[in-house]
Amino acid sequence: MNKQELLDIIKTKITTKIQNFENLIAETRASSNDTKSSMGDKYETGREMLQQEINNLQRQLNESLSQLAVIQKISAEPSDKVQTGALVKTDKGLFYITVSVGEIISDNQKIMTVSAESPLVKAMSGKKSAEGFVINNIHQKIVDIW
Repeated sequence: MNKQELLDIIKTKITTKIQNFENLIAETRASSNDTKSSMGDKYETGREMLQQEINNLQRQLNESLSQLAVIQKISAEPSDKVQTGALVKTDKGLFYITVSVGEIISDNQKIMTVSAESPLVKAMSGKKSAEGFVINNIHQKIVDIW
């Protein structure tokens, strides 16, 4: 498994999300400036709804920027135990402990990206290859760690 390639895929996904949020914020601000009405309260309500939408998009943008900052600190060096930056294969799946951006596919394998704060990672944190752990009453065994 090429962890650097996986990190690059994740960085690309996050960067694309950031660009999309920035574009949406700019478009929403532009439409906010275009909103003109002589209806008084209706005008103010519309502007407030647009401002709430901008705030929501800004929050999501900040979250994505935080994810990018985390991913830039993660090393592609091999790991011998479950920790941030480890690629872990269990008998139930393949997990990359970075930031949660969903499923990525590399070398025709599905890899779930999971945050170090997730219950799954907390259950297997610090474990080594061939060790087991239980989450939601399901026993899993660590097959390999990269």
